[in-house]
Amino acid sequence: MPTRILPAVGDADAVRSLTTLLSQLPDAEPVVPVTDSTQLIDTLARLASESIDELPEVVVVHERIGPVPALELIREVALRFPAVGVILVTSDVSPGLFQAAMDYGARGLISLPLGYEELATRVHAVAQWSVGVRRHLGAVTDVFTGVGGTVVTVSGAKGGVGATTTAIQLALAAQASGRTTALLDMDLQTGDVASYLDVQFRRSVADLATITDISPRVLADAVFPHDTGLALLLAPGEGERGEEVTERAARQIVSALRSRYEVVVVDCGAQLSGAGAAVVEMADTALLVTTPDVVAVRGAKRAVRMWDRLQVRKAEETTVVVNRHSRATEIQPALIQKITGTSVAATVIPANFKELQGAVDAGRVHELDAKGTVKQALWTLAGELGLVKGSEANSHRNGGRERGALAFRRRRELGR
Repeated sequence: MPTRILPAVGDADAVRSLTTLLSQLPDAEPVVPVTDSTQLIDTLARLASESIDELPEVVVVHERIGPVPALELIREVALRFPAVGVILVTSDVSPGLFQAAMDYGARGLISLPLGYEELATRVHAVAQWSVGVRRHLGAVTDVFTGVGGTVVTVSGAKGGVGATTTAIQLALAAQASGRTTALLDMDLQTGDVASYLDVQFRRSVADLATITDISPRVLADAVFPHDTGLALLLAPGEGERGEEVTERAARQIVSALRSRYEVVVVDCGAQLSGAGAAVVEMADTALLVTTPDVVAVRGAKRAVRMWDRLQVRKAEETTVVVNRHSRATEIQPALIQKITGTSVAATVIPANFKELQGAVDAGRVHELDAKGTVKQALWTLAGELGLVKGSEANSHRNGGRERGALAFRRRRELGR
C-alpha cells in the first residue's frame, strides 16, 4: 500500500523542491500540497470526518508555514489527528529544537537543504509508525476527528456593558438550534458565567492549563454539563489561579473545544490578558460589546487600537455589538462605526434592563422570557453571525494570528 504524504509548505520554491523529492520515493503517493496552517487543519478534518483511513500517513510541515507557527501547528495536528505522523523540515537542527519538536508531537526532523536519503529514511520510519498506531486504535472512536467548530469571542469595551449576557445568549441560541455548543469563560479573574447560570462547580479552565495532551476524556472531566445542554468550561473560583492559564494553554484549550463542539463561544471580559489575546487571535469572529455612551465608546476605540498595536486583530476584523440601544441616544451605531473603524452588527440590543434584572439577580439568565425584546435581539444576532443552524449568515474565519499574543507577552515583559 502506498504511503500518502501531505506537504504543508508556504514557500513556492520549497513546495517544488519537496514535491519533486517526494515523488521519487518508492511506494510514495504525495497529495496536493497545502500552503498554510488553516488549510492543513481543514483538509485533515475533512478527511477524518469520512474515515480515519482517509488520513495521510505522513504530513511534512515546513518551518516557514503560517500563519500559525510550525511547532504550534504540529501540536494541534498531533492532538486532533493522533494517527498522522508529522515531520518538521527545518534549517535549525540544534538539540534544543529537536527536543521542542518532539515535545510538541513531531515524529522526526529533516534538515534543510533537503536530501533524498534523509527524506526517504525519515518518511519510511514515520509511515511505519502511523500504520502501527492505526492498527492499535482499531475501532476506537474517542479521538478528535470532527471538523473544526466556529469560535466566537465576546469582549467588553469596559466592565458592565453586557458582554457576559451576550456570550451566554449567543451560546444558548446556537445550542437551541441543534448545534453542539461550548461556553468558555476566559474572564479569568472576575468571570461571572457560573453566577449568571446558577452553577456550583469544582473544575475550571485552570485545571487544564498544565495538561499537555487534552484528550476528549480529560476535556469532558473539566466541562460542566448545564441543564440547557451547554457545555460550560468556567473561570476559576479563585481569581489568582487565572494566571495559570498561559497563552499556550489557552490556544490548546480552545483547539480542544473547537475539535469537540460545533460552536465555541468565549467570554473574554473587559481586561485583555495574554491568554485572552491568544483566544481573540484564534477566533473566527471577534465581538466587542459597547453601550452607546461616551465612556464606553472611548473604551471600545481604545481596545480596538490596542488589539491593532499588539497585532491581535485589525479593526476591520472586529465586530462591535451595540447594547442598551435607544433611538433617543445621541450616539448611534453609524457614529460608533466611524469612531472605532470596525464593522458594527446590524442587530442592536435594546435598552430594557427591567427585562433582565430578575433573571440576573436569580442567576437564571438562561430563563429569560422568549418574548422579551432583549432575548429576541440577542438570538437574532446569533443568526446574523451564522451560529444558528440553518442561518444564511456566515462568520468569516480570521483565526491563526499567533503573533499578536507573542507581541503582547513581549510588551508586557518589557513593561515590567
